[in-house]
Amino acid sequence: LLFFHSALHTGIPSASRRVTNSYVKGPSDIPLLNKTIGQCLDEMVERFPDRDALVFCREGVRKTFAQFQKEVDQAAAGLLALGLKKGDRLGMWGPNHYEWVLMQFATARAGIILVSVNPAYQAAELEFVLRKVGCKAVVFPTQFKTQKFYDILKQPCPEIENSSPGGMKSKRLPDLSIVITVDAKLPGTFHLDEVMQAGDSSHMKQLRAVQQTLSCNEPINIQFTSGTTGRPKGATLSHRNVVNNANVIGQRLGVTEQDYRMALPAPLYHCLTSVGGCIVMVLHGLSCIFPSPSFEGKAALEAVAREKCCFVIATPTMYIDMLSQPDFDSYDLSSLRGGGIGGSSVPPEIMKMLITKMHMSKIVVSCG
Repeated sequence: LLFFHSALHTGIPSASRRVTNSYVKGPSDIPLLNKTIGQCLDEMVERFPDRDALVFCREGVRKTFAQFQKEVDQAAAGLLALGLKKGDRLGMWGPNHYEWVLMQFATARAGIILVSVNPAYQAAELEFVLRKVGCKAVVFPTQFKTQKFYDILKQPCPEIENSSPGGMKSKRLPDLSIVITVDAKLPGTFHLDEVMQAGDSSHMKQLRAVQQTLSCNEPINIQFTSGTTGRPKGATLSHRNVVNNANVIGQRLGVTEQDYRMALPAPLYHCLTSVGGCIVMVLHGLSCIFPSPSFEGKAALEAVAREKCCFVIATPTMYIDMLSQPDFDSYDLSSLRGGGIGGSSVPPEIMKMLITKMHMSKIVVSCG
């Protein structure tokens, strides 16, 4: 078990201030790994090139580890071609789509810090988090359900409609210049397809140089708290942080050569899925199965049955919804072995139902 803490000492004169990192390690025979996310991806491609890495059921997207690695490098080179560089912040704002995970790993490859943005954010919340961490770029779909992302961004950034792609100069968000849409070309934006084609051999060379100098101790992700007692606070995570977290999660869940398919109905902007699913993927060869862009109990059950998932990671309310589906008994869930449950306290009766009705005898309760 690893607890990581970064602290900036502010109660002393500025000349003497320093950032300190520390951790306390409990009894364990699991060694800590000093690897970057990109190195972990490369290792999984060597081991399982043709295994499913990602399946997005609703969109019909299926990528092997080898296919995913190729597209990650292509996207990373494209981001560098747009002028992003190591240490810049890129906000990923949207539901559970393939492009979310693509950006998660492309930024990690290029040393760009991914900022996980809640897809439910409205204009004031979006402006706060993008300004707080100084995002230089933001990526999103144009719309999901009633959430019109482009229109929401226009409220703090009306300049976007009259800007050239990559050249936005916003008064309220002065750091933000690059806006990327994943599904439509709109004024002032790059389409993701343009990003995927932007990198050439020189950018691939630049990408390889970044990877050679990238340290596992460098920041790679900023996740915001829910802000229940005030403004959301950005928690900065390093490669080493999430890699070791994912390593012990995979071992605790019991991911093996035979049992490696996991359904992930929880949102990607939350660490439950982005780390407990996607980073475990590159540590243990997990196949990540995404039932739907946002949670649907019926879709989750369908994905488990159709994709023969061995694990599910979700919150208690999500499991309650799945168990409450009128046609629950019609789904073949016999492939399930275990999974994770967390985010809030777990009622004992729900645990019993997960074990008896969903065959999850090895389910793990995470810190809620």
